[in-house]
Amino acid sequence: MSLVAVGTVAFDDIETPFYHAEKVVGGACTYISLAASYFVKPVRIVSVVGDDFPEETLDYMRGRGIDLQGLQIKPGEKSFFWAGRYDRDLNSRDTLDTQLNVLATFDPVLPEAYRTAEYLMLGNLTPAVQMRVLQQLKRRPKLVVLDTMNFWMDTALPDLQKVLKKIDVLTINDEEARQLSGEHSS
Repeated sequence: MSLVAVGTVAFDDIETPFYHAEKVVGGACTYISLAASYFVKPVRIVSVVGDDFPEETLDYMRGRGIDLQGLQIKPGEKSFFWAGRYDRDLNSRDTLDTQLNVLATFDPVLPEAYRTAEYLMLGNLTPAVQMRVLQQLKRRPKLVVLDTMNFWMDTALPDLQKVLKKIDVLTINDEEARQLSGEHSS
């Protein structure tokens, strides 16, 4: 069983009512691949980082059996950075800072071995980037899961709607579900 995870490998500042962590390793692709590595082999990632990303984190990922062939490392550039504050329910959050850095020009390239993945997890990226990943596959995976957020609903809804037609599972929070559907649970 093979999984390709596509998304951010990044730095985060996370503030909750209970704790504040500054410049910690974050990113959807990081968490997806590390969690999946306990259940699936191989886990293959597609992402981009700058040369500021810690080599010890990449070594740890390799040690978990994560294939980093699809990770682009851009010399002289900075990794993606996001800062956010979560509300008490930990479901709602406010973005405090987003620095796209290497993500601004990210063009995902799937190595040949990745193009026949059985399972695909499309982490939170621009819908156009998610679509470019889908277009590189030689066959449709058994399961395609997509994460997105309100930012893409606000700025790239037509592209997001195209990608949604090609997936099996959508992972979004309550606030994002209300925005996308225009419905409120009663």
